[in-house]
Formats: sequence, structure tokens, C-alpha cells
Amino acid sequence: MVLVGDIGGTKTLLGVAQKSTLVVNRRYANADFSDFDSLLAAFLAEARIDPSHVAGGCLAVAGPIADDRRRARLTNRPWTIDSEALSQRFGLPLLRIENDFAAAALGAVTAPASQRLTLQHGEPLADAPCLVIGAGTGLGMAIVLPDNGHWRVIASEGGHAAFAPADEQQMALWAFLHQRHGRVSWERVVSGPGLTAIHEFLSGTVLSPQEITRRALSAPQSAERQALNLFLDAYGAIAGDMALACLARGGVFLAGGIIATLLPALPASGLLAAFNAKAEHAGIAASLPVHIATDPLLGLHGALQFTHE
Repeated sequence: MVLVGDIGGTKTLLGVAQKSTLVVNRRYANADFSDFDSLLAAFLAEARIDPSHVAGGCLAVAGPIADDRRRARLTNRPWTIDSEALSQRFGLPLLRIENDFAAAALGAVTAPASQRLTLQHGEPLADAPCLVIGAGTGLGMAIVLPDNGHWRVIASEGGHAAFAPADEQQMALWAFLHQRHGRVSWERVVSGPGLTAIHEFLSGTVLSPQEITRRALSAPQSAERQALNLFLDAYGAIAGDMALACLARGGVFLAGGIIATLLPALPASGLLAAFNAKAEHAGIAASLPVHIATDPLLGLHGALQFTHE
């Protein structure tokens, strides 16, 4: 029995696998718990898991990971995940800790074709790097390199690179965010809170990302749709920039819960145009395959694969 987890800023997915197959999984809202220990205790009780039967596992965490893969602190929630402390409290073996987007990346590149939607076929190269990028509570990304029949995952904090406005409207958005935060990273724009900020910038009204998305998809002429269009333009731009940075000829995978809810809006959006708008390097950008990872348990499946290394 193997314990796996995908711990984000807003939600946590926990699961148990046997013989490389998930047999139990649960989803929790992080706001319902004061710390990760209490969340894990709830999962073990609800799923009736005896910790003594757990042989190992991996927790994928949305934040920087210690070099020994035993400790992490979430970027967007004041939680610390400590493998040794969890072992002592619950009687678990030492669990491996990985970056959540490292797990998502491993899950994305190894998922079957049925769990991806292709936006741009490009000219894929089997031995080239892949990029996985996804907006959620924050903006995560990771690079995956083929390595003698295996995959090597390089975690990244590229979502905290500086936002680069592409036009006058985006420059005004930058000024709006700079007045509030000082330095403006891509995560301030391309994330759930970023979508809320864009809508406030355009309309003066604060709405949740879920409400903005709901209204945008039902009313194409609404202020919410304008906010969503600006969000998707920015999403495409940062994905294209990061893909150029690592020449992701193996494929670019857009992951995360936000992009999955926006599928109906993508054909008419500027996401792909912004991805490819790279001036003298537009030809290179157009050669990069672009996919949407549609597996709702992507992080858990990636964490499970880490347990086999």
C-alpha cells in the first residue's frame, strides 16, 4: 500500500494505491483544516487506512522542497510538511516529498493520449524537453527531460518571474498591480487570484475566480469575459516564453483545474496566438506542441510514479 498526495494552496488530494493503481482518493478544502497533520488524520480515519500497512509514498507540495526531499513549506498557505514529523506522529514510513508541479509534469508526460487535448500539433521531438505549466492558487511549472527511457523532472519557480506586459492594457494592469504589491510576477496575473485581480482592474468589482468563469462562459459580451480573455492572453504569453526558455520541442502541457474549466472558451481566445507571438522566434514557437492535460488526478498519478524511482 502506497500513500500519495497532491497538496496545493487551496485544496489537497490524498490517495492510496495498490499495485500501481489508485484504489482510494479523497479531496479536501485546505481552509477546513488548521494544518496538514489534521487533514491527513481525517483522511486516514475516513478511508480506514492503517498506517502500519503503508509501505511508502510521496507527497507533492505546492512550494519549494528541501534538498533532502523530507520537508517543504507551501507558498500560498502557512503549512509546513515534514516527513519525519509525520512518521513519528502517525507511524508512517518516511514519505518522499516533491514539488507539486514536478509531480504534475511527470503525470502529464506519461499520461495516455486520451488524457490530453491538443491545441497545436507542432513538430514534436521525442528526445527534447517538455514543459508543464498550470494556473491554480499560484502559477506552477516544471521541466521534464527524457533520460535513457526514464524521465528526469526539474522543478521550477518560473511563475515568480516578472510579468512582461504585451500592450497598453497590460501595462495599465501592471501599474494597478504594482501599486498594490510592488514587484509584479506572472503569478499575480495568471492564477485564480490573478483572474480576480484582472476583473477588479477592468470593472472595479471583486468576484471569485469561479464566479468570473461562470459568468464569462455564459455571457460572451460581459465584463467577466473581457477579464477571462485578458487572463488567457497572459497565460499563453508566459507559457510561450517559458517554452522558448527550455525549447520544449517534446511538448508544452497546460495543467491545473482552471484550464480544465475553460475548455469551452479556448477556441475563441487569444491564448494560442499569444503563445506564438514571439517576433523573430514565432516559427520556433509554432513548432512546439501544445496540449491540455485533462487527467483530474494528474498530481496523484505523478506522485505515484515518483514512488517507483
